Amino acid sequence: MNFEWFKTFAKRWKSIQIGSLIHEDKIVGLVSFWILASLRIILTLLPQSGYIHPDEFFQSVEVVAGDVFDLEVSRPWEFNTTFPVRSAAVLYGVVGVPLALLKAVSPFAALWFGWELRTPYAVLATARLAACLLSFLVDLALYRACRACGRDHRALLVALASSFVVLVYGTRTFSNTIEMALQSVLIGCVADCMALSEQVIERREYLDEQHRKAGSPADRARVHKLRLLLPRHSLRRCAAVATLTVVGVFNRPTFLAFAVAPVFFWLQRGLGSASVGLLDFHLRMLALVLAGLPTLVLLILVDSFYYGYLTLGEISAVKLSLDNLVVTPLNFIKYNANADNLARHGLHPRYLHLLVNVPLLYNALGLVALGAALRLVYRCVCRRWRDLPRAQSVVGLMTASWLVPVALLSLFPHQEPRFLVPVTLPLVFLYTRRLHRHGGLALSCWYACNILLTAFFGFAHQGGVWPLAEHFSREMAAKPRLTAVHLVTSYVYPLPLFPLMLRNSRRPLFSRQTNQHYRLAREFHPYELGSGGLDRVLGRAESLITSCERTYAEKKLDYRVYVALPMSLAERFYGLVDRTNSSLSYATVKVFYPHVSTEALPSFPLAAKCRPEQSESDSCEEYFYSSPIKFFSRYAQQFGLALIKIQKVSRLM
Repeated sequence: MNFEWFKTFAKRWKSIQIGSLIHEDKIVGLVSFWILASLRIILTLLPQSGYIHPDEFFQSVEVVAGDVFDLEVSRPWEFNTTFPVRSAAVLYGVVGVPLALLKAVSPFAALWFGWELRTPYAVLATARLAACLLSFLVDLALYRACRACGRDHRALLVALASSFVVLVYGTRTFSNTIEMALQSVLIGCVADCMALSEQVIERREYLDEQHRKAGSPADRARVHKLRLLLPRHSLRRCAAVATLTVVGVFNRPTFLAFAVAPVFFWLQRGLGSASVGLLDFHLRMLALVLAGLPTLVLLILVDSFYYGYLTLGEISAVKLSLDNLVVTPLNFIKYNANADNLARHGLHPRYLHLLVNVPLLYNALGLVALGAALRLVYRCVCRRWRDLPRAQSVVGLMTASWLVPVALLSLFPHQEPRFLVPVTLPLVFLYTRRLHRHGGLALSCWYACNILLTAFFGFAHQGGVWPLAEHFSREMAAKPRLTAVHLVTSYVYPLPLFPLMLRNSRRPLFSRQTNQHYRLAREFHPYELGSGGLDRVLGRAESLITSCERTYAEKKLDYRVYVALPMSLAERFYGLVDRTNSSLSYATVKVFYPHVSTEALPSFPLAAKCRPEQSESDSCEEYFYSSPIKFFSRYAQQFGLALIKIQKVSRLM
């Protein structure tokens, strides 16, 4: 009996099944990615109440919103006019344009639909939405890099979109977020150029060989025509690479550490082949420098004009000199070259980036990356050069694009996790498959860690500060005129002032009635005391009340003094007030949840306070077993930010 037909049918059926499974896996991957991409936008529009670092406000929205809407803001030292170290040109291109559009649209929205768009939520959501849209350039660059080397992009896109670095950092107005987008686009451009150069060089060498073997002039002419049809690849994307590099350096001069590997790989494409030599390398370098000059000049002029070094009249008259030009990246490098300046921001061990920050940002993927880095070092020590990634490959590009910047940034003693955000794309590209090969446990760890970190940094970490700002925005709008509000904060991050939507008191105004210049009286006074202790907080509150009684009470004006502390310190603060100053009263106005301050974490034994009516012989352990819900409730209540109003007792009578 002949079973050939059965074998043929079985093979076809198996191929159909495998093909359907692959197709189904592709569909699932695409659906997962679009769900996660939608989640990124949703988390941006909520917006997240978490507060990762003061720079996400004070080096972006605080500055631009103050300029665009003419608001009272706390302008950071990086943007002072005497020695500016931050470029305003890039910042305004990302955050300023959306906020200017919001300002232009808000009168029409109020007139036609009755919508008030000049609100704290609208300003923050607009700025963060711009950062979110910018983060999708990372997805696009990853897709293009996968296509350039023939990899399946679906699993990699899902891994990228599920990372809390993209979900949280990617939707915040950090300069590091802009740096991540620029670095990713740069890598995508270089990967595309490398893939094209490899194809063109391979075909060029094949046609050169055919040209040498051609026996007749007609055959040689035909092959020569085919060589002329090959696309030009040597200077492909030269302007894009140069512009991205210059813009990235003006955004953050540390971009030099991230750009050095992609730029080098762009320069050395095809080097060593028969058709590409050192002359091409030097021509590419010259073309790169020339292509970057227009962007360089434009950014210098914009920054010089913004900081007042240059005027429109001087620009139109072409009266330019070194005295009226400011180069912010150069000032940035000068400032950070001084070790004393870095010490003000905190010094860290030089291994922190590699051994702590990479695993913190990328958890399971970061551990896989560290293992791969150790294997590379081992191969170099053993001189197994053939086992290293090829210099002409996209894998080599990606490997250098994360190892080189981590190594260079580790030379500086000030190291924060957000500085490594731009290496997200190469890590996902290189090690997502290895993460899948490690099995379900590694993937479960990846997704679980990213969910927890998204919840922590997106909503809990310093999560009470933004609701506190919104609360004062409403209070300042509803309070009587000429009522001064003083807020003392401690063990929390600084409060941004743009959400209060107060008119700028620093701008001089002119009265046509009196023909005199004047300034608006300042209505809100913040005092950020860091982690100096509760005694210092109470001392500042007492001095403020004494000063206000002398200044405002004599003029029959009202004032309010508040203290904002983590709930883990509120009880101790109340006890300190009761023990040291009987002339002051306090009242908790509101508690904002959730709020986790790493400077004042709740202590579990202290949280498990015994009931006041318990005798000293009763233990907290007995209380825990008799009422575990209340026990844990006391602990959970400490994850909040308390707003406390301080008054003199005489004012209450």
